[in-house]
Amino acid sequence: MNTLDTVLPVVFLAVMGLAMLAYVVLDGYDLGVGMLLPRASTEEKNTMVASIGPFWDANETWLVLGVGILLIAFPVAHGRILGALYLPATLMLIGLILRGVAFDFRVKARDEHQPLWNRIFFAGSMLAALAQGYMLGRYITGFAPGWGFAAFAVAIALTLPAAYVLMGAAWLILKTEGALQLKAIAWARQAWWPMVGGIALISLATPFASPTVFARWFTMPELIALLPIPVISAALLLWLRWLLVQPDHRRTGLTGRFCWAPLAIVVAVFVLAFIGLAYSLYPYVIIDQLTVWDAASSTASLIVIGIGAAISVPAIVVYTIFSYRVFGGKVRELKYA
Repeated sequence: MNTLDTVLPVVFLAVMGLAMLAYVVLDGYDLGVGMLLPRASTEEKNTMVASIGPFWDANETWLVLGVGILLIAFPVAHGRILGALYLPATLMLIGLILRGVAFDFRVKARDEHQPLWNRIFFAGSMLAALAQGYMLGRYITGFAPGWGFAAFAVAIALTLPAAYVLMGAAWLILKTEGALQLKAIAWARQAWWPMVGGIALISLATPFASPTVFARWFTMPELIALLPIPVISAALLLWLRWLLVQPDHRRTGLTGRFCWAPLAIVVAVFVLAFIGLAYSLYPYVIIDQLTVWDAASSTASLIVIGIGAAISVPAIVVYTIFSYRVFGGKVRELKYA
């Protein structure tokens, strides 16, 4: 096996992983905003939708990129993963479709029909989040059979929406002002507990759900080297809680650089969780079943794919950065041509 045979599959695995991380972070906050819609007034709903209006559909580009790389760079793994996750993947796509339809129709609907589209937007967001959590849980355990593994996946399915709601509330803290921002701070406080509780339970259960993960984390000296990941994550979550319960912030909201702090903290926790998960799974594409080299396409195919990726991935990155710069700042009224 030459250098390209060894390196190219790992490069594509890294790009795929980063694409999925970007999707979870970027689409996570707008899924969270969608799940928060029922708690807001009609005017606040419009502001919340406006806050994600310029971004939400572009955020899903990262999901397309990640699944596309899985399909063309790791076709064997693609068949096994989507074969095992056919039903939840279908439910996720249904949820994303419902969100897209509701987003466009809610603003053009008559007043008496708008609540229906708001409910559909909420339902699509919730369905997509639950399906993604269940898919992650099944993937971590290598699709092992048994009720215990299914219960583990359900636990992650229930935790991920709470994490998305917390991220959505943090996004609204950044993008809004006044009464809606104060509501977002309260929503973030409420979502903090189920997210932290879910993360704690899942972190304790994951090593027992997968012997491979247990061996990776609970041997020396790896245990010492990996200890900063849970410690820093816990410190960040406690810092977030401190920000959310400050009396001044609960009365007048967050201003200046503090607007960024809740979202930055939640994103940092997601990044640390991704690092821990990547370490736990590597070098497997499907844990204990298929390594990155077993699943990869031929080196010649990866070279051709790499040429396309070298063009498309930087273009997506530049477009994403550009859009967030152009539409930065506090939210304004959402308008349609």
